[in-house]
Amino acid sequence: MCLGIPGKITEVWDEPDGGRFAKVLFGDQIKTASLAYLPDLAIGDYTILHAGFALTRIDEQSAQVTLETMREYGVFGEQGVAS
Repeated sequence: MCLGIPGKITEVWDEPDGGRFAKVLFGDQIKTASLAYLPDLAIGDYTILHAGFALTRIDEQSAQVTLETMREYGVFGEQGVAS
């Protein structure tokens, strides 16, 4: 089972070969994501990743509610995910 955890885009760039990528912040972790399916995502947008690809855009309010609910249910364990 995979969890879709919302993350905030902090950087977007285009590679010379045509690929579009982003840095996505998940609490205190940053992951690199392909924007092949959602090339119009921008800095400040929230997204859900799967296998390194941004699959959906999520609004900030929904992202915050989702993260808070996941914290309440202990999804993140002892480490948690910061806001």
